[in-house]
Amino acid sequence: ETSVSVPVLRACLALLALPIYLLSFLGMWEPLCRKVLFPFILDKISVTHDKKSKKHKQELFRNLPDFRGPSGELRLLEIGTGNGSNFQFYPPGCKVTCTDINPHFQKGLSRNMKKNQHLHYERFLVAAGEDLRQVPSGSVDAVVCTLVLCSVHSVSSTLREVLRVLRPGGAFYFLEHVAAEHSSWKYFWQQVCYPTWKLVFAGCCLTRELWKNLEEAKFSELKIQHISVALPWMPIEPHIVGYGVK
Repeated sequence: ETSVSVPVLRACLALLALPIYLLSFLGMWEPLCRKVLFPFILDKISVTHDKKSKKHKQELFRNLPDFRGPSGELRLLEIGTGNGSNFQFYPPGCKVTCTDINPHFQKGLSRNMKKNQHLHYERFLVAAGEDLRQVPSGSVDAVVCTLVLCSVHSVSSTLREVLRVLRPGGAFYFLEHVAAEHSSWKYFWQQVCYPTWKLVFAGCCLTRELWKNLEEAKFSELKIQHISVALPWMPIEPHIVGYGVK
């Protein structure tokens, strides 16, 4: 019965979002979404998400200084930096390279850079997680990725790039929303919202089981914790948080 109601409810949701589907069909939605709407929406959502996930992030990034390179410096690469909401958690003197596929986050990004002058900002690269060719192999001590693996085209290619750019003994930190338990109502609503959500939120997939991709990647050590970050009226409550060592 639920399998019948998913397509019906999906159709109802698509009907409500008809103007967006129409703009998408005409090829006008994606540029508008990337330039204006997505940075704006993300700015608003990240305020709430940052409050709810703050203690998890503090706990997650606590051991970042342990991964300093032999020179005593910590070279960090962030994939999908967005507006830079993770900067506050990085240790003083950390050398940060920012990357994002979308170059339209400048406003929020420069605001967070001004707020966090304890860091050295090396450069900003417009790059997808699957293609970090501008970053030399083995050149960073830590890679950070939060709420990004949901929208990359290929999770496994992204993780391969992460392992390539990390030096041996370096660490990959992640905090991502994932698919809910299959028998739950949360998962039912994730399935209902999936197509419209993906369109509105620039390719974000609600039902990825990212812990499986991380387990398949070749980390020598992997710590994953399943947590809950509840946002009002959002189908993205189940999250995973942790780090993997190359």
